[in-house]
Amino acid sequence: MLPPFGYNTGVINAPEQQLRAFFNATWMERYGEPIKPGVCTIVWSFAVAIFSVGGMMGSFSVGVIANKFGRRKSMFLVNILALIGGGLMGLCTLCSSFEMIIAGRLIIGLFCGLFTGLTPMYVGEVSPTPLRGAFGTLHQLGVVIGILIAQIFGLEYLLGSYKLWPVLLSLTVLPAIVQCILLPFCPESPRYLLINLNEEEQARKALVRLRGYEDVGKDMQDMKEESAKMAMEKKVTIPELFRIAAYRQPLLIAVMLHLSQQLSGINAVFYYSTGIFKSAGVSQPIYATIGAGVVNTVFTVVSLFLVERAGRRTLHLIGLGGMAISALAMTIALLLKDIEAVRYLSIAAVFAFVAMFEMGPGPIPWFIVAELFSQGPRPAAMAVAGCSNWTANFLVGISFPKLEELCGPYVFIIFMIFLIIFFIFTYFKVPETKGRTFDDIARGFSGAPPPTATSVEEPGRSS
Repeated sequence: MLPPFGYNTGVINAPEQQLRAFFNATWMERYGEPIKPGVCTIVWSFAVAIFSVGGMMGSFSVGVIANKFGRRKSMFLVNILALIGGGLMGLCTLCSSFEMIIAGRLIIGLFCGLFTGLTPMYVGEVSPTPLRGAFGTLHQLGVVIGILIAQIFGLEYLLGSYKLWPVLLSLTVLPAIVQCILLPFCPESPRYLLINLNEEEQARKALVRLRGYEDVGKDMQDMKEESAKMAMEKKVTIPELFRIAAYRQPLLIAVMLHLSQQLSGINAVFYYSTGIFKSAGVSQPIYATIGAGVVNTVFTVVSLFLVERAGRRTLHLIGLGGMAISALAMTIALLLKDIEAVRYLSIAAVFAFVAMFEMGPGPIPWFIVAELFSQGPRPAAMAVAGCSNWTANFLVGISFPKLEELCGPYVFIIFMIFLIIFFIFTYFKVPETKGRTFDDIARGFSGAPPPTATSVEEPGRSS
């Protein structure tokens, strides 16, 4: 569902040395002297982290675009950004411009920020309630497949060579082209058609296409009941989301779950995994990194089958706890890297870290936000949660090289502490949403329906 997001998360890792060499060659061509190592590291870190800045900007725009153009058309339109960003990165060597890499990564980040909000919103709204969690996990499966493809294509004898790395970076345009071809064959969200546009017949037709049978009366009735409540519930803006008491608890949960995904340290592992394995003394670190990508994909498939059986909350707790233990094991492996047997511990610890991530913190935050809110506040909530995710992603991406330099083998202890905090929060605050309707979940936070249009306009009143 989202290979471009995963691809652009993982693609920057393998060609690091080729990119640094390109930065140096461009600098020499312009200024007649080699780039200073410190400056090169800054440019490299910026090229990695600027992707997340674009993601922040894009995620914050999700609500506006989703409501203005609809879910399907919005996904179609934002693919233009992928074409522009991929083109800039692919042509950077011809123009002798490392700035084009940075600009391309920024635009691709903008694209991914929009898509990581639009896709789970669309999937959540078109999925039948009993399968909503499994379908929501498909979003994460697309992400991890993208990461794995980037890792494989990044091998030096494929596209990770000094001559072909621009092709590696520009391949992100291919999924965008495929999506542009396939999206017109997908129906618009029935919830958007009925609740937002009041087009009952079009909503029924979309449901028939999605379900594969004519008798969609129960689904239509559920949506009509939600629509009737929505008639009293004004569309909620981001400032109103913070002001209205009924939304504060689900918003806090949404933001904390997204922070638990990024502050777990998972992207530090994916951005810099080759370097981590090298530091631990692994002789062929790139293959260990690809192995982590395979584990990533396999355990996403496992979570696909577990999420509707074990539930969201349980899997998230298992994932956080397992990652905390794995982070401790990684620290031990880095401390004792001179002992040959311990080198295998570093590989096992990273594999376990990735596996536990895909049990809960990987897939669950993206789709549970859509479950925590009714139709009115959902786009604004997706925007806030997505922005918090991308902000944390940026902070980890830009700070991890320096943290690794300062803390040495103890760097993953920082992430372990965060994981323990998020485990405690999830245990006490996060409700189970498995098998519950959107309206039932929204009522569960306050014991009452969402605020009416009157209470939205008068934020001083409690709902």
